[in-house]
Parts: sequence; structure tokens; C-alpha cells
Amino acid sequence: MLQTQSSLITWSQERNMKWLVLLVLVAFLKCIVKIPLRRVKTMRNTVSGKNMLNNFLKEHACRLSQISFCGSNLTTFPLRNIMDMLYVGNITIGTPPQEFQVLFDTGSSFLWVPSVFCKSSTCSKRIRFRHLQSSTLRLTDKICRITYGSRRIKGIVVRDTVRMGDLVSTDQLFGLSLVEYGFEDIPFDGILGLNYPNISSAGAIPIVDNLKNQGAISEPVFAFYLSKYKQEGSVVMFGGVDQRYYKGELNWVPLIQVGGWTVHMDCISMKRKVIACSGGCHADFDTRTSLIQGPSTLVNNIQKLIGSRQRGSQHYVSCSAVNTLPSIIFTINGINYLVPAQAYILKDSRGHCCTTFEENKVSSSTETWILGDVFLRLYFSVFDRGNDRIGLPRAL
Repeated sequence: MLQTQSSLITWSQERNMKWLVLLVLVAFLKCIVKIPLRRVKTMRNTVSGKNMLNNFLKEHACRLSQISFCGSNLTTFPLRNIMDMLYVGNITIGTPPQEFQVLFDTGSSFLWVPSVFCKSSTCSKRIRFRHLQSSTLRLTDKICRITYGSRRIKGIVVRDTVRMGDLVSTDQLFGLSLVEYGFEDIPFDGILGLNYPNISSAGAIPIVDNLKNQGAISEPVFAFYLSKYKQEGSVVMFGGVDQRYYKGELNWVPLIQVGGWTVHMDCISMKRKVIACSGGCHADFDTRTSLIQGPSTLVNNIQKLIGSRQRGSQHYVSCSAVNTLPSIIFTINGINYLVPAQAYILKDSRGHCCTTFEENKVSSSTETWILGDVFLRLYFSVFDRGNDRIGLPRAL
């Protein structure tokens, strides 16, 4: 790692050294972190946070401790919905700020965007971070590889200022991809991870931790409201919850263990009969996953029970039968969470009705279900890092 003293070199020399260091690091990609990626569809986001909106939301916000109460420094950040398959938002990095569209992902912990040095064809189609245009960029000697299932990136780790609406995370560690594989069909610029730091790449502190440590948010809490059909209306909020987005109790569910958004699920049933998770299982809440995923044999059984037929990789039902199909119930911590057919059946681009159940190709010794956006559109989701729990009230 090259080091310089500002008193001995000019700005031009320092700039040239940054370029040299970045080029050298391309050849020394060593650390490997594997994070399974479930199926992801594509979208773009052009919405940014507004001061007036945030001030209004704060008046109606409630913070989380033992009992929710009003008055926290809640920040609500708009997301955009594309085809009910993916939700992304705009962030900026650097000084002056450079804007990127990122997927807010509860399944990973690391933030990355493409580097201007990235030569992969996928990078040329997206916005790339221009290092030399940021006066607050700081280099590190950390390099990494990140794997998302069949997709992966190779890159370097740097520090800079990251902004999400009114929230500012200074000296934030994040990745700059130099090589990418498997991202040809995904047009968003990068991924912003919201999971625990133990799965973060290169020991980087996740942005939620940084925001809490720097006093930008009073509670290490964030929550999602995901709209259906509409491009606008979806939000992610940091520092607390806004009660106008849900009804009833928060229904807190403890995590199985600290380090991931995984809870114990009692069973999955339909017409009062258990159809999966008969002895209890794990449920992961993942905003990167658009569908509901589970073990192959159990997913195939559900497809048969709802009368779907396979064509290619998809399973279809008659659109006229959707209103007659039964709800599927996910029982978590003794509470029944109904997912009606109108939610687990979606129309594709050709107007055909396909099911949203899919095989989870990531092997696990424990029966595990991934509850993605299909489930999270129905239930407002609160991720409470301070108390290691998830809240699941009914979304409005």
C-alpha cells in the first residue's frame, strides 16, 4: 500500500498515485466471501429523498425501544417498484456527490458500485464511480471477491461519504467492482447490504452500523413498505417506523441467532392442512428475492396442490382460477400470515398467470424458506438490530 504525506506532494501527484494504487490492486484480488443470491428481476429508480417529505414523516414517526413512541429522528427514503419484482433507490457517493441506483438488500451486508476501471461489459451499461472526482475518497489495502449464487464481482475496498436522502455516512467502507460476472440482465448500478456485519466483505462496517455510530439515526432499525402494481409509493425508513404504513401490532419475532434475518417458522398450511415445514423450519426475509423459495420437493408439491402446469422454467395457472385458489398460510411465532392467491400468482409480460413459488437452489441442512417481496408486500417489515428481532404487522 502506497502512502504519501500531503505536505510533500502536490495534488496532481497524489491523484496520479491513486490511479497507480487502484491499477495495482486489480491484480491482487484475494479475499473470498460467498453470499447466496436468489432470483432477481430488474428495475431502475429515479426518486430521491426530499426535506419536506422527511420533516412531515418525522411528525408521524415512532421510534423503537421497549414500547414504540413518537419523536425519533426517522428518515423515510423513497423506492421505486418495477413490475413487482425489484425495489431500488438512489444514493450518492463522494464529494461532489455521484448518484447511483442500488438494490437495498437484507440478504447481504456490503455496499458496492462499479468502478470507472471496471472493464466488464455489464459495467459499461451502468453508472461507474469516478475516483478522481471525489475529494473525500480514501484508499485502503483491502481487496475482495463477492459471490451471489451464479453471479460474482471482484473489486477493491475504499472509503468515502455515502448519502441516502438526508442521511450521511462519512468514511463509509464500500466496494468498487473491477470485474463482474452474471450481471448482464440486471441494470441497477450496485447493491446496498442491510444484514449483520458478520457476513460483510473485507470486514467492512455496514452502513446501518455506521449511521448509528455517527449519530445519524437514534435506533439501529430500518423498515420496508413495498407497494404493489404502482411504481411509486414504496419506502425504506431508517431510525424507527412510521405507523401510517401498517395496522395492528408489530408482532415481534426473535431471530434464531444474531447474525442474519432468519426466524423460526412453525409450519406452512393450506385448507387447514400442513403442506410444508411440518416439523418447524427456518424463514429468511430477503428483499433481494422477488419470489417465495423453498426446497424443491416441497415447492413441487405446492405447485400440484394449486393446479399449476410447468412451461419451461415457470409454472402457470388459468387466470380465471386465481380468485378460487386458497390462501397459503405461513405460521410464524404462533401467528398466521395469510398469502392469498392474488399475491402468490402474478401476471407475466404476456398476460399469463404464473406462480411465485420457486426452488431454493442453495443447499441447507435445515429446511429453509426465503420469504421475498411476494410476502413482504403484504406485511410491513421492521428489522430491529438493537433487539435482534423482526416485526411483521399487516401493511396498509
